[in-house]
Amino acid sequence: MRLRNVTGSREVIAESSYVIHEPQTRKGKWHEIFGNNHPIRIEIGMGKGRFIMDLARMNPDINYVGIEKYSSVLIRGIQKMEADPLPNLYFIRMDAEEITSIFDKGEVDRIYLNFSDPWPKDRHAKRRLPSREFLQRYNEILVPDGVIEFKTDNHDLFQFALEELEPAGWHLDRMTEDLHHDTEMMQGNVMTEYEERFSSLGNPIYKYIISR
Repeated sequence: MRLRNVTGSREVIAESSYVIHEPQTRKGKWHEIFGNNHPIRIEIGMGKGRFIMDLARMNPDINYVGIEKYSSVLIRGIQKMEADPLPNLYFIRMDAEEITSIFDKGEVDRIYLNFSDPWPKDRHAKRRLPSREFLQRYNEILVPDGVIEFKTDNHDLFQFALEELEPAGWHLDRMTEDLHHDTEMMQGNVMTEYEERFSSLGNPIYKYIISR
């Protein structure tokens, strides 16, 4: 379960140079923020930041933006950046529903969704990050050949995500129901904190890659 209350986290975030403040004013200007024309990739629900920081470290010619809703979680990523600064990575504290007010049409190259909140109640389906409602939002900000990579240990959420593809107009490129025993899809796999924990318990990790 995510921590929800870390004293002083909002103040630390407000003062951090690793966080983009008032991100709505940066729409269409992300290449200016990074100072180059490298592809921009985002992780929605970055947690403590291990996944996106590892990617940024491995791929200096790609720009990354980590998005996290909870201050008490985002602060962990800030602490890691303070210990190991990366010039091609910034963070945003925001709700994912606002994503189209942050990035312009075709401004994002790839989207990562890792171990998202399953929102198990039916009435909350539209809040799930792989829902058709969110797929429409992603469609607005991705480049024409952009892709989404989604990983979860939640079987019901993964089945839901697969069922959302056709009505949303998306195409399933690749998928596995046991990532860590799929040699092809494990190539270049970067783990999150949750993934390491869940897989060590023997839980299968589900993954898909989709495009339009």
